[in-house]
Amino acid sequence: MRLAISHETVYRYDHPVKRSTQYLRLTPVDSAGQRVLRWVLSLPGRASRGKDAYGNVMHVLSMDRPHAEIRLRAEGLVDTVDGPPRPDPHDAFPPELFLRDSALTRADAALRSFAQAHGGGVAADARDGLLTLMQALGVQMPYTPGFTDAATPAAEAFERRLGVCQDHAQVFATCARLLGVPVRYVSGYLATDDHHVASHAWAEARLAEGWLGFDVSNQCLADGRYVKLAIGADYLDACPVRGMRLGGGGEAMQAQVQVTLTPPAQ
Repeated sequence: MRLAISHETVYRYDHPVKRSTQYLRLTPVDSAGQRVLRWVLSLPGRASRGKDAYGNVMHVLSMDRPHAEIRLRAEGLVDTVDGPPRPDPHDAFPPELFLRDSALTRADAALRSFAQAHGGGVAADARDGLLTLMQALGVQMPYTPGFTDAATPAAEAFERRLGVCQDHAQVFATCARLLGVPVRYVSGYLATDDHHVASHAWAEARLAEGWLGFDVSNQCLADGRYVKLAIGADYLDACPVRGMRLGGGGEAMQAQVQVTLTPPAQ
């Protein structure tokens, strides 16, 4: 598939911010399932480009003058492919790295009990067992916006029995890691039938064949409709925008993402 992506995020403040720093993981890279044809970031100031600890492209935007708004825009064109999981030639980290827990994926007794109930299935056939786990989480935690936020740990979201895509990805990762399957959190984009979605998150599990994406929120495996931005142990490692500021008072954020299927050039 060829996907045209437009993503704009605007932060507005009650009072001018004295200074701020934003860490932006808004740039996809080529991987086993995608090829970036064109990508442009439009930012309100100069930003340094580098890579974070997980190899994600990260821009650091520092604004030292007072400002009442920050407008971030990313747009580009990405080719994706469907197919079975495969080794990722751009993956420089051993899968065992993603067996460790993290600040947002630490298990409590309830999560351990839930994961153990699926241990036999995962041990017998990892792919089928993880599909069953994904389906069970969809029943246990129906997609419900407004009750969790970016700082909600997996155990808390699981206790509430509701959440959104980031919660689903983190709970799935927690359970699978307890069963010995390396799993990484993924942020990115998803094209749907109406071609208009918000940023999305899912989990990738390392099977013998390679990495395979599990989308608990949509109860499906990741395919050519998905574009990967960043990976990490949890949301904090892979979120598209994360920052800090001095001053400003209250904050309002608006994000608009459009993912459109386009025909390849002739």
